[in-house]
Amino acid sequence: MKDQQGSNRISSGVIAAVSAVVVAVGGGVAWFTSQSGNTPTPSNPSGRIAQPAQPSTRQPANEQTPNVYWLRSNDKNVALVPQPVKVASIRPNQPLESAFQSLLAGPTEGTDSTTIPKGTKLLGLKTENDEVHVNLSEDFTSGGGSTSMMGRVGQVVYTATSLNPKAKVYIDVNGKPLDVLGGEGVELQQPLTRESFQKNYPL
Repeated sequence: MKDQQGSNRISSGVIAAVSAVVVAVGGGVAWFTSQSGNTPTPSNPSGRIAQPAQPSTRQPANEQTPNVYWLRSNDKNVALVPQPVKVASIRPNQPLESAFQSLLAGPTEGTDSTTIPKGTKLLGLKTENDEVHVNLSEDFTSGGGSTSMMGRVGQVVYTATSLNPKAKVYIDVNGKPLDVLGGEGVELQQPLTRESFQKNYPL
């Protein structure tokens, strides 16, 4: 009987020990599982938060210098006079667009002038190969005689070709080709170039 009771005690002790181990292991697993569901332990020993590198979306700006052309009286004639405009361009048409915004705003100082009517807006501008398409609002055609008309056409042609003097210029008004300009009916033969302007429409 004593041997049987002793073996029972040993068996009970072994079972209790095994149970304790199982409980301990189970508790550890539960603790580890609960911890792994939370914020993971940072692997950075210094405690600094590493910011992810952001991809650069901006292209490096290419500075270009188109010219805005104003009118200046020289004795009996009128000359087209350039004024440089520095533009840090990101989009392809941005330099000429900025030049035309300056042109339509009018001269700010000096003796230079413009015959482009106030209120004229740039509705669109596109460069394609050796062509420049300029779309202006209807204000462009208002007021002035033939000299005024030729002056404003020259300003547009020379400003549009300031980055490419050999380019061909197409002038639209409200999206339609400008064939006749002003009340005096000055006909424009498009496309216009610097060479054709000097030949056909001398100032």
